[in-house]
This record gives sequence, structure tokens and C-alpha cells, in this order.
Amino acid sequence: MNIKEYKNVHFIGIGGISMSALAEILNHRGAYVAGSDFQVTDMTRHLQSVGIKVYKGHAAENITDNTDLVVYNVAIGEDNPERQEAARRGIRQIGRAALIGELMKEYKYSVSVAGTHGKTTTSSMAAEVFMAAETDPTVSIGGILPSIHSNYRLGADDYIILETCEYKDSFLKFNPYCAIVLNIDRDHTDYFKTMEQMHSSFNKFVNKLSGFLIINSEIPHIEKVLEGFDKKVITYGGKDADWQVENVSMEKGLGRYDAYYKGEKFMSVSLSVPGLHNISNSLSVIALCKEFGLSKDAIAEGLKNFKGTGRRFERKGSFNGAEVVDDYAHHPTEIKATLKAAGEMGFDRIVAAFQPHTYTRTRDLFGEFVNALSLADKVYLLDIYAARERDPGNVHSRDLAEELKKAGKNAVYSGSFEKCEEDLRKDLKPGDLFITIGAGPVNKVGEALLNK
Repeated sequence: MNIKEYKNVHFIGIGGISMSALAEILNHRGAYVAGSDFQVTDMTRHLQSVGIKVYKGHAAENITDNTDLVVYNVAIGEDNPERQEAARRGIRQIGRAALIGELMKEYKYSVSVAGTHGKTTTSSMAAEVFMAAETDPTVSIGGILPSIHSNYRLGADDYIILETCEYKDSFLKFNPYCAIVLNIDRDHTDYFKTMEQMHSSFNKFVNKLSGFLIINSEIPHIEKVLEGFDKKVITYGGKDADWQVENVSMEKGLGRYDAYYKGEKFMSVSLSVPGLHNISNSLSVIALCKEFGLSKDAIAEGLKNFKGTGRRFERKGSFNGAEVVDDYAHHPTEIKATLKAAGEMGFDRIVAAFQPHTYTRTRDLFGEFVNALSLADKVYLLDIYAARERDPGNVHSRDLAEELKKAGKNAVYSGSFEKCEEDLRKDLKPGDLFITIGAGPVNKVGEALLNK
């Protein structure tokens, strides 16, 4: 398949963070791009501002006579009216992941950043370093990177850096030269029923690499991931890894450390994002950049320049003297890392508003969510964001609030955004850090506080 042959491309669900990036890439390459989405958002308005037609809602008539390719994401089934119309007309259809896989073939070096947590941050860090090194990378990530004011960057044909999702084995359609595997944790339990299935998928993914693999040596059962892999493996993180950190210090939550390669100091690093988890993320980026021969100066500059992406510990402003932050964390491991980072920043109190993301994740990781949220001084619980699911009736945000209370924690079930905002207006005070947590639109709670 040659993507350049398709001149009129329609995206179903174009407002998604990854779909929108792909739409803009094809638009900049000269294709006529249109798409549809159920919601009117800042992203869909942006797409319209650059000349991409966006239909509100999914309907057969959105597929025009000129459409020669339809792109859909994993949430769009064959019963979608636009997919049905494309099938009736004999128009080629391709999944989002398969489109990315085809695009990757056009670059000399395709870099995948994979793992169950930290993909957006790590791929963004890598993008900053590759830009500092003047390699002119093409980039597609899962958040808005402030330095490029977008979730994508169209560069030259040597390097493409891609955030790589494992959900429903999407990444098995990719064609990477090399990859970073940050971690493998229990997640997407509606698809990955066991950790054995998860390990098997990551094993198939790494065996698609034609170049080298950088992997966190502390991943449990790492041998299952590496089975049959005969290319170069570079490890980081653990005590016996190729890459390790020494002399770690934190200043207002921001990490400083020395990166060591095979027992010898490689460079000193100063980060502009908080948390010990970001020290680990940045170490994987250093390992990647060394393999490509990027200079230490470019690595240091790029990592220092990286101040976060949209919805990843994003500072939004202040309300009543309390600092307001938003974070996309929606898995217990991510929430724990986020709240630990917040706790290192010297605030009097950490107040969180959490919107669980999907019923299956909330149900299957219930105990882990309770433990992670316990790191906050006070937690407001919002109703579960269903995303692609229907309410099974066996789990509720009230359950999280009650379990947190049983553990002696200060927890409140607010339910709606409006009630949560009302509660917070009475509660927040100077010295607090208030953080909205979740992959759904929970950020609107903080924004409502600030806007009013």
C-alpha cells in the first residue's frame, strides 16, 4: 500500500489525539482530508482552522463520491454507518494503527515508544532531544507538546518518533526500526484477560523490530518479552542494567541525576518535569539517543527544554491561592507516580478529583486504585467515564469513596462535575495543590474553577 496514492481521505473519529495528528500529517502532504466526530472540541475546531472539514456525528452521507480511503480507530466497529457506506461503495478502509504502520515504512528510522505508562511523556522527551540535535524528526504523540504547539510535527524522512499503543494489539501493525519498552502492567482488562496474553503481545511486538530494543530491566518476567528476539538489547533501570542512575536529588520535585552507562558516568541531567518516574523515562531517552549518536549537549538541552505535554501534570493556574494541575493518569500505577511527585513539591495539602476511566479497569483494579488514591490528602470521586463501555452495574465511584473512608482517608463522592466544582469552591485554600486526574474530561472541573 502506498499512502501517497490516496488523495481524499476520511477519518472516522477525527477528533482523537492520534487520529487528529494523522489527519494533519496527510493534510500537509497534500491530500484532501475530512472526518467526523461526535463532539465539537478544541481539537476539531483546530482541524477546521487548517482546512480539514469536520462533520459532527457519524452518517453515511459524510462519505462522498471522491473519498478513496477511510481511516477508523479501534472503537469504530463495522456497524458504523460511515464504514458501512464505504463498504457499499467499495472504498478501501484501514485501521489507524495500520495507517501508522504504512507511514513508518517511508522513514529510514522509525522509533516506537511503547509500554502501559509514560508513552506520551517519553516520546515527547525524545522529540525534544531529536529537535535539539537538529535531526528534523517527524513526530506523532498522544498530547500537545508546547514547543511545537501540536501533537504532531512533520519533518524530514530520516526519523519518525511515535507513541505506540498496545490496546487490542494495535502496535502489531507497526513497522518499527527500534523501540523503547517502558513497562508492562495489567491494563485494558476488557481485552488483555491475563498477563500471559499481555507478555505474548509485547513479545510479538519486539520481534517486529529490525534494529534494536531499549527495555526497562525491572519489567517482571522480562524473559517472556525477549523470547526469540535476536537483535541488540539495551537495558535500563535495574541494578544490573546497561543504563543506571546515580546521585539522584530532587529540587521542588524536579529530578537531578547522573546517567551511567556500563558502570561509567555518561552525563549529568537536570529535568524540568517532576517525579522519580520521569527520571526513569528520561534515562530510556538517553539510551535511545546514544544509539543514534546524538551529542550529550543536545540530550541535556532537549531534556531540560521538556516541560511536559498537555494533560501530563499540566499547570493550569491558581484558584483561591491553590495551584491547579491536570493529569491524564488513569491507571493505579500512573496515579501513584503522579501523587508521589505532587507530594514532593512542598504543598500543604494534595487535593485530587478523580474520574475513573472505564468500568472494567475500575472493577478489575479496584484495590490498586484505593491504594494509589490514598496518597492524596483528600479525594473527590466523580462518576466513571464509560468511554467505549456500557455500565455493567457492578462497580461505581461511590464504592471507591466508601473504601477510601474505611481506610481512614478523606474521600467525598461528588458524582457530577458541577457538584465537584461546588464542593471545591468551599474547600480549596492557599497552600493546596489541586489536581484533576483521569483520561476523561475531568480537566473541565479545574478549568471551571479558573474560568469563573
